[in-house]
Amino acid sequence: MTIELVRPPGPTHPAPHACAAVTDPGRMVFTAGAAPLDDDGATAAVGDVAGQARRAMANLATALEAGGATLGDVLRTTVYVATTDRADLLAAADAVREALGDHLAPSTLVGVTVLAHPDQLVEVDAVAVRDSWQEPGPPDGAATLDG
Repeated sequence: MTIELVRPPGPTHPAPHACAAVTDPGRMVFTAGAAPLDDDGATAAVGDVAGQARRAMANLATALEAGGATLGDVLRTTVYVATTDRADLLAAADAVREALGDHLAPSTLVGVTVLAHPDQLVEVDAVAVRDSWQEPGPPDGAATLDG
């Protein structure tokens, strides 16, 4: 078994650890929490829970792509919101659902006290799985994620 630690290019993931890890079988992808950082590494949409959730999901999509997956490959998410207001939780959940489209994987929504970056209100992590077969695809009759 191998573990591949991945980091997308750019400042939207400034932490020293990887933003995702990929392993066989089935090439599971485990992401770190995606923060709502802009292209300069600053917190985006300060004070706007929904805006931060949308940016966190865009950064999550980037991390997944670096691991060879997409939002459509997500098995589950955890959404952290620095709030005590349920309306903020619902605003973040709505933005996450919007980003996932018809692929509404299981999700846990948690209100927390504080997150890592200044003015950060939202963070989203995910577990995804990608097909382990490389192009042009698996041999005839081989099992894949789709059947």
